[in-house]
Amino acid sequence: MNTLLALGVGGIIGIVIAVVAVVAIVIGIVVWWFKTYNKLVSATQKVKNQWSQIDVQLKKRYDLIPNLVETVKGYAKHEKETLENVVMWRSRATGDATTEDAIEANKGLGQAVSRLLVACENYPDLKANSNFQSLQNDLKDVENKISSARQFYNDTVQKNNELIEKFPSSIVAHKHPSKFKIEKYFEAEEYTREAPKVSF
Repeated sequence: MNTLLALGVGGIIGIVIAVVAVVAIVIGIVVWWFKTYNKLVSATQKVKNQWSQIDVQLKKRYDLIPNLVETVKGYAKHEKETLENVVMWRSRATGDATTEDAIEANKGLGQAVSRLLVACENYPDLKANSNFQSLQNDLKDVENKISSARQFYNDTVQKNNELIEKFPSSIVAHKHPSKFKIEKYFEAEEYTREAPKVSF
């Protein structure tokens, strides 16, 4: 009691203001932490959602490839190694894997399919086959959708990665490394960059 009297009214008001300021700062930090955490969760979920959009198109691609391989087999008997390569990459791509593994497997699959289509140019009877033409058109349509979905996915990955790497949200992300991680871009396959001319 004597201590409070010695401080006087001004001193007590100063202590109350200091305590209120400290409490306000702590509350502000806690609120910021939760808001940032929730932003990171949203970014992570958007990446997963965009990957699922790509995955739908990749499954369509996987479904077309066996029919394509069977059709080509009947005409292009000398392309055994190319066909086996397509089958091997399809098998890898459809296996249970992380997103990173799936990205790599699908790059390989895309390249293998491209090589197969280029090889098919040497078989005029195959190019004239209506089933082959239909499969080729379906595959082209799926590849266009994959390309579009890949762009959306990469934009989402960029936003996620920036949020994880930029200060001050990086503080929250690095405190929860198992929940928030830098995602890998789904880059265009080499054959797409080189844009080989394939006309059927």
